[in-house]
Amino acid sequence: MITIVPASLKDTEILALLGRLTYSESHGHFINNKEDLFKYNNEAFSIEKTKKELQNSNNLYWIAYVDKLPVGYAKLVLNTNNIQVDSKKQCRLERIYVLQEFLGKKVGYELYTTVFNNSKELGFKQLWLTTYIKNENAIQFYKKLGFEIVGDYEFMVNGKAFENLVFSKKINS
Repeated sequence: MITIVPASLKDTEILALLGRLTYSESHGHFINNKEDLFKYNNEAFSIEKTKKELQNSNNLYWIAYVDKLPVGYAKLVLNTNNIQVDSKKQCRLERIYVLQEFLGKKVGYELYTTVFNNSKELGFKQLWLTTYIKNENAIQFYKKLGFEIVGDYEFMVNGKAFENLVFSKKINS
């Protein structure tokens, strides 16, 4: 059974570890230098940075549990604008990651549904996100959910640029 719960400061270590593991599983094979991946993970998913992000009221996190085991998470950033998105009231689905073993078990869909419904309840008009152009699984997932490509974005990992697509979806309120 999948359970989605809001994350709080008590979940800092779980989120940091899930972030590191799921990012490595989903993107590690795209990064040729494993030291770059290690360095990125140490910076992006440190306990300190995760705690700071949880304390920021513009960040909302949810953790997905399957039979009480944490297997994925999502992060929504409120009030963040992208000039490629046609709306003044927008928010960003910054992360939606699921452990590889649980892909295809609807965990990602449940996380997305939670994020989307919360975005709607908070009065946002547009939800946007970015994903790496070679991440075909994610691209197909977002297209299936009704997201459209509206632009591009360079994501940096230790000074190396990775071309990302910007997706957007209207939130009917």
